[in-house]
Amino acid sequence: MADTKREIERKYESDDSGLPDLTGVAGVAAVIDKGVAHLDATYYDTTDERLARASVTLRRRTGGSDAGWHLKFPVAPGVRDEIQAPLSDTLPDDLAALVRSRVRTAQLVPVIRLRSDRDARDLVDADGRVLAEISVDAVRAERLTGGGGRTQWTEIEVELADDGDPALLDQIEKKLRKAGVRPSASPSKLARALAETAPKPLAAVSPELSGTAGDHVLAYLRTQRDTIVALDPGVRQDAEDSVHSMRVATRRTRSAFKSFGKVLDRSVTDPIADELKWLAGELGVDRDREVLNERLSAALAEVPPSLVAGPVAERLSSWAGERPGGASARLIGVLDSRRYLALLDALDGVLADPPLLKAAGKKPAKVLGKAVRKDFGKVAALVRQALDLEPGAERDVAIHEARKKTKRTRYAAEAAVPALDGPAKDLVKSMKALQNLLGEHQDSVMARQTLRELAAGAHAAGHSAFTFGLLYGREEQRAAAVEAELPGFWDGAKHGADAL
Repeated sequence: MADTKREIERKYESDDSGLPDLTGVAGVAAVIDKGVAHLDATYYDTTDERLARASVTLRRRTGGSDAGWHLKFPVAPGVRDEIQAPLSDTLPDDLAALVRSRVRTAQLVPVIRLRSDRDARDLVDADGRVLAEISVDAVRAERLTGGGGRTQWTEIEVELADDGDPALLDQIEKKLRKAGVRPSASPSKLARALAETAPKPLAAVSPELSGTAGDHVLAYLRTQRDTIVALDPGVRQDAEDSVHSMRVATRRTRSAFKSFGKVLDRSVTDPIADELKWLAGELGVDRDREVLNERLSAALAEVPPSLVAGPVAERLSSWAGERPGGASARLIGVLDSRRYLALLDALDGVLADPPLLKAAGKKPAKVLGKAVRKDFGKVAALVRQALDLEPGAERDVAIHEARKKTKRTRYAAEAAVPALDGPAKDLVKSMKALQNLLGEHQDSVMARQTLRELAAGAHAAGHSAFTFGLLYGREEQRAAAVEAELPGFWDGAKHGADAL
């Protein structure tokens, strides 16, 4: 099974003049020589370097203390999550799965070989605890595809120890700079090797926005596509909030397709939106039940023990099911499916060859503003309808529909922020608040539906349904409180939309 660690490091250019004395720097009591290690790493990627474009690195390395397969994902400048697997002749399946959203059906091939002579030292405190490792690496790089170019250089690498204080890196950098050492212009050895051995210069990247409505919509969609792809490994590893965040990205994409139907041809985007809805549904199967279980468990914890009749907690736990560690096999199967990979290809296709309509070439403020106002009008109609209805099932449905349209309006306003600035930001804020309020109501509706089912099951088993009825009544009160708050809340939201 692969292991994951957070890697925090900085790289510097070296002129082979050696390292300055680092004792006394931010608690460094001694510098311990670890000797020279000979590292041999082969980096894998697709022939069009999809992983490198995303700053993801995949290598098989021998030599040193951590020989094996290493997969690194960017987190922030100088910060990466490194996933390690034991040395083997072929790429382990669990690592291959983590790059599948980027690689898809393409083949991973050796692209760069790096051989490094690493002269490493540990920086330790007075108690002998390792604070960081600093090394001077003499690197020889060879491109294994596209002409086989070669290059070599020497660099200094400083890596913070596990649970170390990042402020230490600032102090070390200050000392290195005084000695004439400068930060590397390249973020990684692989990036430098690819650049210096490239058979021809990389094509210049054109500006993302040129000022049209189409440019703004495509930029927003590109961000959502990139988010879905980037979150895929986290979903597979059950990283916190990854499933929810991917689901939101699918919703934002679907909303943009619908809201900006005057910009992008919906005969092309609607089938993709249907697939995005399918993916969101698959992502939500486990997540929705988990959230609802948390709500009901918290509500049960507030009930005095004297009012808990029968095995209520046990029945609730049985309903929720035991959640295994890691993502479910069902969800992994979804992410490995041809249908999911085809969806990612379809999103790429829309961005590479967008089905632009006439409005796409117009000024963004006018086109996007009109689309946002139209979405807001739909929310207004649904909220008025809900407020005119008596409490009950029909009002519940109307409020739920208003919530869905509120999300769509919020996402449309998000896409319009670069064009409309302040007014769009204000609408995003008010729609988010309204969405949260209406979401609380919908959560209560779903909780009551579940409580009815649990009560029926308890009764059928010969147990008391009293506590489930008590919880049901409390959920009714929570929903009623939302409905009472809605008229005044809605007046504030309308005021925020008037500036558009």
